[in-house]
Amino acid sequence: MHRTRSLALAATAALLLPLAAPAAADVVDGDFDDGGGAWWSTPEVVTTVTDGALCADVPAGGDPWTHIVGQGGVDLPAGEWSLTFTATGDGPVRANVAQDYAPYDALGTLALAPGAATGTHTLTFDVAQDEPQAQVAFQLGGHDTAWTFCLDDVSLVPAGTEHLPRTDFADGSDPWWYSRPTGIDTSSGAACVDVPGGVGTYDAILGVNDLELPAGDYVARYTGTGDGPVRAVVGLQVDPYTAYGEASGASGELAFTLPGPDDGGQETYPQTQMAFQLGGASEAWTFCLETVSLLSGSTLPPYEPDTGPRVRVNQVGYLADGPQHATLVTDAVDPVAWEIRSGEEVVASGESTPAGADASSGETVHTIDLGSLPAGTYTLVADGETSHPFDVGTTAYDTLRYDALDYFYLARSGTEIDADLVGEDYARPAGHVSSPADGATNKGDLDVPCQPADDPVQPYEEPWTCDYTLDVVGGWYDAGDHGKYVVNGGIATAQLLATYERSLHAATRDADALADGTLAIPESANGVPDVLDEARWELEFLRSMMVPDGEPLAGMVHHKVHDKGWTGLPLLPHEDPQTRYLHRPSTAATLNLAATAAQGARLFAAHDADYADALLTDARTAWKAALATPDLYAPAADGADGGGPYDDRDVSDEFFWAAVELYLTTGERAFGDYVHAHLDDVSDTIGRGGFSWGQVGPLGLIDLATVPNGHRDRDAARDVVLEGADAILAVQQGGPWGAAYAGEEDGTYVWGSNSSVLNAQVVLGVAFDLTGDVAYRDAVIESTDYLLGRNALNLSYVTGYGEVFAQNQHSRWFAAQLNPELPHPPAGSVAGGPNSDSPTWDPTMQGLFPEGCAPQTCYVDDITSWASNEITVNWNSALTWVASFLADQDQGEVVQPTCEVSYTEHGSWRGGFVSQLWLRSTDGPLDWSELTWSWVGDQDVTRLAWGAGWSQEGETVTATSLPWNARAKKATFGFIGDPGSFASPQPEQFWLDGAPCLTVSRR
Repeated sequence: MHRTRSLALAATAALLLPLAAPAAADVVDGDFDDGGGAWWSTPEVVTTVTDGALCADVPAGGDPWTHIVGQGGVDLPAGEWSLTFTATGDGPVRANVAQDYAPYDALGTLALAPGAATGTHTLTFDVAQDEPQAQVAFQLGGHDTAWTFCLDDVSLVPAGTEHLPRTDFADGSDPWWYSRPTGIDTSSGAACVDVPGGVGTYDAILGVNDLELPAGDYVARYTGTGDGPVRAVVGLQVDPYTAYGEASGASGELAFTLPGPDDGGQETYPQTQMAFQLGGASEAWTFCLETVSLLSGSTLPPYEPDTGPRVRVNQVGYLADGPQHATLVTDAVDPVAWEIRSGEEVVASGESTPAGADASSGETVHTIDLGSLPAGTYTLVADGETSHPFDVGTTAYDTLRYDALDYFYLARSGTEIDADLVGEDYARPAGHVSSPADGATNKGDLDVPCQPADDPVQPYEEPWTCDYTLDVVGGWYDAGDHGKYVVNGGIATAQLLATYERSLHAATRDADALADGTLAIPESANGVPDVLDEARWELEFLRSMMVPDGEPLAGMVHHKVHDKGWTGLPLLPHEDPQTRYLHRPSTAATLNLAATAAQGARLFAAHDADYADALLTDARTAWKAALATPDLYAPAADGADGGGPYDDRDVSDEFFWAAVELYLTTGERAFGDYVHAHLDDVSDTIGRGGFSWGQVGPLGLIDLATVPNGHRDRDAARDVVLEGADAILAVQQGGPWGAAYAGEEDGTYVWGSNSSVLNAQVVLGVAFDLTGDVAYRDAVIESTDYLLGRNALNLSYVTGYGEVFAQNQHSRWFAAQLNPELPHPPAGSVAGGPNSDSPTWDPTMQGLFPEGCAPQTCYVDDITSWASNEITVNWNSALTWVASFLADQDQGEVVQPTCEVSYTEHGSWRGGFVSQLWLRSTDGPLDWSELTWSWVGDQDVTRLAWGAGWSQEGETVTATSLPWNARAKKATFGFIGDPGSFASPQPEQFWLDGAPCLTVSRR
């Protein structure tokens, strides 16, 4: 789920990414019980072990480093460390931790004057980055007379106060426990446990309880071995099991903060445990915990992401005839020379354009115009840096169109995901298909009750429940959890439907790209375009959420269905043990159904008339219910546990959107009048990020402007869309990264900022479809650079696309980072993206960025970062529209129409109409085979036709030339048609042998 969560303590915890094996790197033989053989000294210093201490006879004179006792080969991971030792002697001591190689840079130094050495001393210091080869040295030279130095109890450990009762297992495991009857084996000096295969994440846990932690900063470190899934958690040991910090992997480290009273927390946190959750593997395995620590008063170094070369490009590549730009991170004030290389050959060169300081990235940057490179594979070299390789002439968007769409089958609830379609890695059993009353572990969606009135998390002013249950099996899981939300499913469904509808009416479209048989779904080859089949899966869920006839609020739609409480990671849908509830209906959810069902009705009309009729019936029912109950809002407080609130107290945009879709589908005056009366409600709703699930007015504006219709306000809607597009275009053209989104007015990057980029691209793409102005189209193309690597982090946010891409998005079943037996998200999954709105940060981000971050850098590719790295259906639906638009542009060549069509309806009567077309070439004589167009609904060429051969498949009509007019100067032909049962506007876009024609008249 992807909205602000209220997680009590977890909302103020600070978690850091799991890092590699950062054990407490203590010195060897620090108590000298083994004779001091691990220690060395300079030649003039004679050492002996006396009474358990290492004593050194130190000659007089010299510099401090002339006479040394030390130990080398110490591995110091980055972090805060403490060197503690006990000493005696009258001379000067300089305790120094440094690199064990030239130039022996010091990491930490403690100088003790003559007479001050005797006693126990501690040196605390920071290691900024991993230092695998350090030395601990006691520099003893420089005293006026010879003297004796004795050293004992030397330790070099992470800084802080230890809170675990046992940190190693050399002499047993108590009070650590294991939840399986096999117990803990410490015979090897580690705590080893046998983990059975086929058990859930929480069914095999190694832990220690009853820790009482004072408020403050903590670092936990552990080293272990084993090849199964390991989730290390410090948190509450009783319900609700709040996690204060977590990490993954057999070895790791994590940091978190327990807030004190002044920060909304408490003095101490009792009943805390450190636990290792080990279940989830299919085969039995063994985990051995070797060392572990939990230190208060300790922190880790600031997080520094690996951003690779400072030359940032679209890592997937550029269209041969589209914009080709890059961004260089550099402190250079003047232009910087650059070269394009194909292998070792320099094929182009030039100078960068300084852009200055960029607030979004926190960097000083230059832009680079690559010109018009021909097709090939290249690297860009500038300022001593070489970019990731990239292609020119890429066809990757053709693949991305389908990968982005195929994501939705993998997000389906209530059905088995078929290995024959998606491969064994992504196959899984059906989730949430049982009844809560049948005793199954997985409390499914077959017979779901309403939230009980006495539920302690009831958010309503008046307690609410119902006495019916609903079968709401199906639909898409919203995001990385198992919840299903009508308003988020609504916009996602609308965008899939819009992706298909654009393929019917936009001048630049591939007529066959979204046909039946193009996706990896079970319904493929059923005679219905696959994208409509996928949208139908969610439409059926949305319909199932309606309140039944005869009940209070009949016809309204429940806002959401999800688990009673949050579940942990990872957790496959069929293993979810939580009870699930329907939450109270809302006006917003009801209007989402009205809008999407109406939109779906006109698109299914030519493929499944009965289903189209059912959709329109439900759309009308929902519209009437919303008019009767126009202000039933989802409470902001209904996100305390188990699911997000999706609260929205302004539904004027939802009313407008639903009215537009009902008008476009039916042509009825009442809906048209509502649209006219409420156009002002949405006249300023196209924001910097285009639109969102909570701001859907632009969906209505876009469809009113683009779908053929005769509404009196169509031109006004077109003007609003273009005004919004112009504002977005100015942002896109004015930024050094090429993105159509540069944060909100104050520069903040919001939750799901990548969807803001994508939805801004949708607005630009629509503006191109409306005007043919290539500036809008080029802005869509170039903005994709940002998503695919030309950004502050040098990272592609789309899995499987680019040299370095996001692959650990927040998901309970695409969870390879936590359990190697599970897959990463599939290719074509877009991550939420940078989120600099710190109140929404998850514990991972709070730990990584305690002092804040430049907006573009507030992101981490870690599965625990739900505020920056979640995947959701409505973000992938935006990617679907944009990827399909990009694929339709081929290589970005500007195609000018060479034909004109005039379409005239000469007359109509009940059940019929007669139309005539005139076709003319603007570039010499006609040489044509087929003229095509698509209807809006279920119109049909069914009767007498003349002047051409005629055929119709679905909503698409094809007129085929005859021998006597295939090469004439112009051709005239016509037909008698059936208007069908839906709105029947005249077609507005025609294609001659696949190329768009100019429509010169429309009557």
